Amino acid sequence: MIKRVVLFVFLGVFALGCGTKKRTTASKGSQVSVRSTKSKVPDENGLYPLPEDTGKFVRFPISSIEEYIDTFSEIAQFEMKAYGIPASITLAQGILESGFGRSELALKTNNHFGIKCHRGWTGAYDFHDDDEKGECFRKYNHPMYSFRDHSIFLSSRARYAFLFNLRRDDYKRWAKGLREAGYATDKRYPQKLISFIEQYQLYRYDNEVLKEGYAVQRQPKDYGLTTYIVKKGDTLYSISRRYFVSVSELRKLNNMDDNLLSIGQRLVIKSEKIKK
Repeated sequence: MIKRVVLFVFLGVFALGCGTKKRTTASKGSQVSVRSTKSKVPDENGLYPLPEDTGKFVRFPISSIEEYIDTFSEIAQFEMKAYGIPASITLAQGILESGFGRSELALKTNNHFGIKCHRGWTGAYDFHDDDEKGECFRKYNHPMYSFRDHSIFLSSRARYAFLFNLRRDDYKRWAKGLREAGYATDKRYPQKLISFIEQYQLYRYDNEVLKEGYAVQRQPKDYGLTTYIVKKGDTLYSISRRYFVSVSELRKLNNMDDNLLSIGQRLVIKSEKIKK
């Protein structure tokens, strides 16, 4: 049984693209114990300390959605205060992506949000059949790491930047925006999230945080503008996937009324600044 341990995650900014396929065994993840802190401000790395683990987060197996909500609502609200992502959205995604903590992936890796390795991931990992056989998924020592990585994943990528301009209690637009930005390919993804939120009244956790006066208006990192010349076979969707922005963002930046492209057309792209 894990006793009171303070978990502190030093997670960097992760760029997309799966890690090398030459890996055959899962590397060991790291876990750092630090002194307790009640600080609501970021550390010198711009990250927020995770709350203490009282043992509640590792109460497995979880038997129902209600128990999942009771177990993880606190950390979802904590992440909302630190990163501005509605707790209702975090909880609904966790319920859906992890089968309320009972999916094979969640049980094997503590990965509650189906986040794949992607280029730049240096932590532990495991292989799991998803869209393709034997895909690389991130593995965490503790469920709280998964919730924190989810916050950083959304707040550090250009494709999700527009979400952070939405109201923190507008869960419907957040749900639709996640699908639009490419978080999931399921066309009914927004409806599924909204259904969980309304059936289990997850919006009450957003309201509690907002009533306390928290929920920072956290802005994703700075992005640069670049120009892309349309080539044969390009679509707005394929370009959006390449530069990690949404189709609507591309249309807005380029004053487009539709998705039609022509070869040689110049598009303004908002992309992450690459460090050399």
